[in-house]
Amino acid sequence: MKALHILTPVKDSIELTIETIQAIVCSEISVPFTYTVYNDFSTVETTEKLQELSEKLHFRLINLADITNHPSPNYLLVLQMAQEEAVAADAGLLIIESDVVVKKDTIQKLFDGAQNLEQCAIAAAVTVNEQGEINYPYLYAKKHAGSVYSEKKHCSFCCSLLTTEFLRAFNFQQLDASKNWFDVTISHKALSLGFQNYVFTTLPVWHRPHGSRPWKHLKRKNPIKYYWLKIVKGFDKI
Repeated sequence: MKALHILTPVKDSIELTIETIQAIVCSEISVPFTYTVYNDFSTVETTEKLQELSEKLHFRLINLADITNHPSPNYLLVLQMAQEEAVAADAGLLIIESDVVVKKDTIQKLFDGAQNLEQCAIAAAVTVNEQGEINYPYLYAKKHAGSVYSEKKHCSFCCSLLTTEFLRAFNFQQLDASKNWFDVTISHKALSLGFQNYVFTTLPVWHRPHGSRPWKHLKRKNPIKYYWLKIVKGFDKI
């Protein structure tokens, strides 16, 4: 990888998003990089705030409403656009979701770590709560605390780097357009192609689970309503 392309998909939740963006922009990164925020049909107010922030902090803002009429979520389109650009630039693709806050050295260390690992497809930073305890969706990684290890389960895209070699090996145009989220599919595809996926419990990032999709909290609070939305409304297809 000669460079790094960082992306954050955004759907409202502007206060959390601002924290995410500021942490990325203030990171200590030595590798050449670009940072793009994909605004997925947020409100007018959120869109205006993102525009102001992009001018102040100098990141690229793409409003998907200018590109497609497809309703949110447009994660597939974001992945496909970002993959094409990353491959053309010999760059890795780092997805940092809008409910995640990285430390100053997270991005560079994740990039360096991915470079040094055998057949690395995905290098994922473990997620923690405000107290520093490993939390959802990486609860299964607790037994590997303090290590970097090869994971056979899927890596969530909270803060995950996809290497250039893997991006060249699997074209995201082949992904199932009927789904909303693709971390499971892409993780399993990497393994089937002979790559390895690694979780860095040594690089914790602060994660506010479902900060950008608050309806998902219903899974614990009101599971009947959650599954009604998931099945009847077609939400959250993975």
